[in-house]
Amino acid sequence: MDKITVENVNQPGSTTRVNAEKYLAMRDAMVAVLSRQTEAVDYTTIKEGVKPLLPEGLFPGGATSGWWIKCVQLDLEAKGQLARTKDKPLRFYLTKDPDNG
Repeated sequence: MDKITVENVNQPGSTTRVNAEKYLAMRDAMVAVLSRQTEAVDYTTIKEGVKPLLPEGLFPGGATSGWWIKCVQLDLEAKGQLARTKDKPLRFYLTKDPDNG
């Protein structure tokens, strides 16, 4: 199984290696959902939006999708590709395309 190194905006300098196929599937689904939005969206909107876009073989019935959303969110924030609003509930938006920097 191929691994990919991810960062965590809450723990600068710390990295973790995770399943690359699941990470990339979730990242692509999140980017698809977020790029369709005209303003920042909350976690529930992201979760509901990504589920139909995820490969059933990797996320049967959406299993573990919540963990992977958080993993990708924290990594993209650490890389400056995703940002969160300051108010509650937190809402998220893309700052730049993760594929094109």
